[in-house]
Amino acid sequence: MTMGKRIKSIREKLPHSEVSLRDAVVSIKDSASAKFDESIEIAMGLSLDTRKSDQTIRGMVSLPNGTGRTVRVAVFAQDEKAKEAKAAGADIVGSDDLVKMIKEGKINFDLCVATPDMMGMVGQVAKVLGPKGLMPTPKLGTVTQDVAAAVSLAKKGQAEFRADKSGIVHAGVGKKSFSVESLIENIKAFASAVVKAKPAGVKGSFLKSVHLSSTMGGSVKVLLAEVK
Repeated sequence: MTMGKRIKSIREKLPHSEVSLRDAVVSIKDSASAKFDESIEIAMGLSLDTRKSDQTIRGMVSLPNGTGRTVRVAVFAQDEKAKEAKAAGADIVGSDDLVKMIKEGKINFDLCVATPDMMGMVGQVAKVLGPKGLMPTPKLGTVTQDVAAAVSLAKKGQAEFRADKSGIVHAGVGKKSFSVESLIENIKAFASAVVKAKPAGVKGSFLKSVHLSSTMGGSVKVLLAEVK
């Protein structure tokens, strides 16, 4: 069976109407038939006018059961803070040498943390890190004196959320190998964090739609009442 026919076959077996969160998770898990541990992903449609500066959302949420993926963390820190970051499990810790590495295009990390005093140095590579969504920011807790906590949380499993231009938030909330209960817990935690981030300027209903999917499969629409 070709890839196109396989995906079409998977999609035909999935529910075509809104279903409960549990039924959606079960359907997506059952349809994830790739030979690798597919990611389970959520897409949340929000009532946002992203052209307005006060209607953008971005944040980080710790998932109860982690994301199932290995997160490589780089930390801009010196002296004692550098030691704390290394002890917490940071993959790369540095200052001038880390700037040099990034300028050379060696970005072997998924998350970047920095102590406040290092932000001037980080600014030298802002044009590289920014477009990749790797720029440390206080809003995400990645500019902090408590680098050990930031590294620890990242390693345990955090999901970042940010609305795209069409007002949709996409994120991985676990793996096919996770139990149904673990995925439901993660999804509820993620959805709750997104809903709580509703900008003050947004009036009326904020959450428009929720879909779940797997890396290689189709998507299932979830009843909004299940995740509000």
